Amino acid sequence: MSVPRIPESARLVISALTPHDDLVQEISIQLAQELGPIQEQIGPIQFNYTDYYDREMGPGISRWLWSFAQLVDKSSLVSIKHLTNRVEQSYTKRGKRRINLDPALLSLGNFVLATGKDNAHRVYLGEGIFADLTLVFRGGTYRPLEWTYPDYADPILIDVLNRIRDDYKSYLKGPTAVTS
Repeated sequence: MSVPRIPESARLVISALTPHDDLVQEISIQLAQELGPIQEQIGPIQFNYTDYYDREMGPGISRWLWSFAQLVDKSSLVSIKHLTNRVEQSYTKRGKRRINLDPALLSLGNFVLATGKDNAHRVYLGEGIFADLTLVFRGGTYRPLEWTYPDYADPILIDVLNRIRDDYKSYLKGPTAVTS
């Protein structure tokens, strides 16, 4: 019999897709007020995998990543996705989003995105939100799965996430004594 236990907290990473770089700083401040300090901001990273968002946001979309300093309980993914949805909605103009925000939980074993879209590989978490197992950590790196979005399977983004994972792993180990 398995014994239920609370898993280790995860590193919150939020991805922002937008052609409006002027919004990035404003939204990062707003998210930091709600979720705690941002440990690292990465971007812009070129986003040329699809034109899916172009009709809504316009061309020239870039990705920004925010890695948050405070670890989060994995059960908070639902409320964080609702928060990012509200932020997206607050920046909507004439019914079109100007930014797409995707929260994810980064842990030693995987990278899990939150989404409102159901699919065979997604697990329902509640309140209309699903967990999308996007990457698994094997053989010293995050690895994509057959359903992983091409941008998350890109070696450049995987390198960034591996670096964030290294920082997260060091944080979990805690401070180490320095001896001379």
